[in-house]
Amino acid sequence: MWNRDFLTGQLKKHFGFDVFKGNQEAVIRNVLEEKDSFVLMPTGGGKSLCYQLPALLMEGTAVVISPLIALMKNQVDAMRNFSEGDDVAHFINSSISKAQIERVRSNILSGTTKLLYVAPESLTKEENIEFLRQVKVSLYAVDEAHCISEWGHDFRPEYRRIRPIIDDICRRPIMALTATATPKVQHDIQKNLGMMDVAVFRSSFNRTNLYYDVRGKDKDIDREIVKFIKGNQGKPGIVYCRSRKRVEDFVEILRANGISAMPYHAGMDPHSRTNNQDAFLMEDIDVIVATIAFGMGIDKPDVRYVIHYDIPKSIEGYYQETGRAGRDGGEGRCIAFFSEDDLKKMERFVRGKPVSEQEIHKQLLEEIRAYAETSMCRRRFLLHYFGEEYKEDNCGCCDNCLNPKKQVEARELLISVLETVELLRGKFKTDHIISILQGKETSQVLSYEHNGLEVFGTEKGEDEKMLRAVIRQAMIAGYLDKDIENYGPLRLTLLGKKYLSSPVSFRIVKDNDFEGDDHSEPVRGVGVGDPALFSMMKDLRKQVARKHGCPPWTVFQDVSLEAMATTYPVCLDELQNIPGVGAGKAKKFGGEFIALIRRHVEENEIERPEDLRIRTVANKSKLKIDIVQSIDRKVALDDISGLKGLDFTELLDEIETIVYSGTKLNIDYFLEDVMDEEHLEDIYAYFKGSETDDIDVAVANLGRDYTEEEIRLARIKFISEMAN
Repeated sequence: MWNRDFLTGQLKKHFGFDVFKGNQEAVIRNVLEEKDSFVLMPTGGGKSLCYQLPALLMEGTAVVISPLIALMKNQVDAMRNFSEGDDVAHFINSSISKAQIERVRSNILSGTTKLLYVAPESLTKEENIEFLRQVKVSLYAVDEAHCISEWGHDFRPEYRRIRPIIDDICRRPIMALTATATPKVQHDIQKNLGMMDVAVFRSSFNRTNLYYDVRGKDKDIDREIVKFIKGNQGKPGIVYCRSRKRVEDFVEILRANGISAMPYHAGMDPHSRTNNQDAFLMEDIDVIVATIAFGMGIDKPDVRYVIHYDIPKSIEGYYQETGRAGRDGGEGRCIAFFSEDDLKKMERFVRGKPVSEQEIHKQLLEEIRAYAETSMCRRRFLLHYFGEEYKEDNCGCCDNCLNPKKQVEARELLISVLETVELLRGKFKTDHIISILQGKETSQVLSYEHNGLEVFGTEKGEDEKMLRAVIRQAMIAGYLDKDIENYGPLRLTLLGKKYLSSPVSFRIVKDNDFEGDDHSEPVRGVGVGDPALFSMMKDLRKQVARKHGCPPWTVFQDVSLEAMATTYPVCLDELQNIPGVGAGKAKKFGGEFIALIRRHVEENEIERPEDLRIRTVANKSKLKIDIVQSIDRKVALDDISGLKGLDFTELLDEIETIVYSGTKLNIDYFLEDVMDEEHLEDIYAYFKGSETDDIDVAVANLGRDYTEEEIRLARIKFISEMAN
């Protein structure tokens, strides 16, 4: 029954495509045979279709578990546009009323709904479990399955409960899908979902149309980003920032420079957030500025660039976010700005949390630092991280490959590293290895008496960055690997042992220092046969989208418009031959496009194939006034940071600016709650006798018993009382 001709015909009928992409057909066939499936497919690879087509073909309703409300809405809208009826897909989550939920349930029980999207939190509610027991479930799809793993970039505890709940409802085929999963994360997912012997469908993580670029962050970052966006006028793009305040501030800078932009973060009310996302999807604005912490979950295929104002906290998060560029196979530029301060701030976020969580966080930050600083091919680095080998030396589509640094011989350094790792029997991490080689008597080195090892100090004069580069590139060459289960000790591989017995040349490139980089980029154009017609159809697409209340790309994607602007279809039958245009879509949207094409062909007698200057935003005092008034009312500082969308470090920055400018603030009410009185007195006394208010100097002098936050709070009290 499920032969290739039938499946291809159904693909064309429902989605308008002539052929399957990558592993799609194999996955779909496995699901239709009622077997469990694990799908590893990069963003833009067509994961959704792997469960959408089987859901349409199988009896009953498919339950799709997804963590992002915005993504659910987009996918439901897309399915409705592919179909002639709106009841084909629904979602149940916290954004809809009880009356709407009852209507959804009625449609499901009547048999008209083929896909039901639910948030994991909604799935755990007893009333929903009870309802789903009455439903004939065709299959379960666990989307964004990396959320199951603590090593994933967006861990959700609710995802750990999915398997027992599914077993409680009814056993049906399960499909786990993710765009980002290292071997460790993949194992966690399979173990938690009880899918250890499942068929695994792994597509390449290589997004060949994406250009990767990492730049050093300095005071001119705003100018640099504005210049880039203005040079790509009219192209949709996303800018990710670490904090809500940064999002709001940067949106104002973009607007001041004539760029249409809106913010998107968790601190906004849901209505405003939805409106801003819709404005981006509907092409009313060019740029959305969003927090890294709050996943947008958008499904917009023509995003032309993704800019990270702040470096993300993990490579998986970075890959997921950059993956939102160029999902239609067209141009996609991924630019990230890196600074040491970003990493230090993120390290502070997990202080006080369980040791295991701190260790995981530290490992993830170490990996993202390695990616930022490396001078080797970024594509090769990323693919290695996800367990895939990229054999080309130069991808021609990243900053490092377009501006290659000179290679240096590192044979002797590699031998030193491998010998040290072998001597330590794979029990110590990178920092410890480097300390031994450089001859540093750190507390850990002394406690293990490793200062007595014969390798201690053998590379005393060598630069730390060079040693890190050797270790990273030795891992990619297969000489070393990391024991992830134990938070990252380095181990010698069989290949590494073989190298030690017969060393050969090992040439590497030194890591980036982000000074004087040339950010050359490839320029790609859109292959359109008739640019004038293409432009008119894009305008028409906006009008049609507004009429139907849906994003423009759900009417027809750019690739479909490009084909129309090349082949000039003038009837519904011809339109259905266009990539991405099925019968339902042609019938629903095609009439106006055919009329436009026909008119354009006739008027132009076409023979068809078949016949900066950066403006800054004035520094507002409103935030500072609000902070002063909140402190006067004795609002806890951590509550103020939450209300103002700042992390605690940023709030301290603002308060320090206020007191340094001469305003007296009394934060005693907060200090009494959060600080030991003796600690406060000690730090206060230190500043009384100190010749500098420098925090780094204070940390060094006061020692490890005092946190940086405690020292900054005490300094605020000191300045306010003694200087103001």
